[in-house]
Amino acid sequence: MKLLSLITQPLSAFRKFVAPRYRPELHYMRGPGPAYARRTVTVDARRRGR
Repeated sequence: MKLLSLITQPLSAFRKFVAPRYRPELHYMRGPGPAYARRTVTVDARRRGR
């Protein structure tokens, strides 16, 4: 059992390094970002004639 553990742990670490699993919840952005805020302020200013 210990031999199996000695083999699988390095292989698992190597696999994570070479091909990490994609987890979308880590990359999901909630809500509008700063570029959207800048864009809306610019559009609103143009509509008001500034």
